[in-house]
Amino acid sequence: MTPTASLLLLLLLGLSQALPLQEEESEEEVPDDTVDITTRILTSNNGTDEILLEGDLLAPRTRNAMMCWSQSCLWRKGSNGLVVIPFTVSREFTSWERQKIDSAMKAFHSRTCIRFAPRQNERDYISFENKAGCFSALGRVGGRQVLSLNRQGCIYHGIVQHEINHALGFQHEQTRSDRDNHVRINWENINPQMAYNFYKQSTNNLNTPYDYSSIMHYGKTAFSIQYGRDSITPIPDPNAQIGQRQGMSYWDIMRIHRLYGC
Repeated sequence: MTPTASLLLLLLLGLSQALPLQEEESEEEVPDDTVDITTRILTSNNGTDEILLEGDLLAPRTRNAMMCWSQSCLWRKGSNGLVVIPFTVSREFTSWERQKIDSAMKAFHSRTCIRFAPRQNERDYISFENKAGCFSALGRVGGRQVLSLNRQGCIYHGIVQHEINHALGFQHEQTRSDRDNHVRINWENINPQMAYNFYKQSTNNLNTPYDYSSIMHYGKTAFSIQYGRDSITPIPDPNAQIGQRQGMSYWDIMRIHRLYGC
């Protein structure tokens, strides 16, 4: 074999070994506007036995309404101004998956007063688990609080942040009390049995504007009865993008600041 051929063979072998890792990393990092956050979450949640509201919110067991306004459902803030949330991560997750979860949590550290710390013996804590779907309770519910991230469809930076935001007390953007000024719900394109997922809530909007770019906003086709028919249409511009999954928006971060007094 000539020196040139040997060099070419070595380069090809090196490339073949590097590609799988690059593809695994790029799956999350490269924006994919064809698959919005809601599609991924609802697809993952198809097989769950949990009672879920709005697609990925565990039905409340300790309070009557799906809302989190009072201090009773917020995570406690320390005298140092930080909100430290204990957590555990299931051993079912691989090292790479744990790194993804850790990376999503650390994004809160750098931009808000929220801090996630490995649980010692605290009573209230978030337990990241590999259940059947992507879902969370709304706000702090007390005791071991499951936040499910199914390994087959939920380990994405934006999805992890989406579910953590639910655990902090935030609802979906399109259920805001003022949503009718910003989006049109196309009820005719929604399965009547799924219509309850679009009911408006008595939300605390924290004096912030409606945010199409929120990590908490559904995509245009959520719960649509037929492919290509939108269940949500932004107004007045129907082409406005909603349902992104890359990470928290400016207003997502500002709402954490306002709700927790960061």
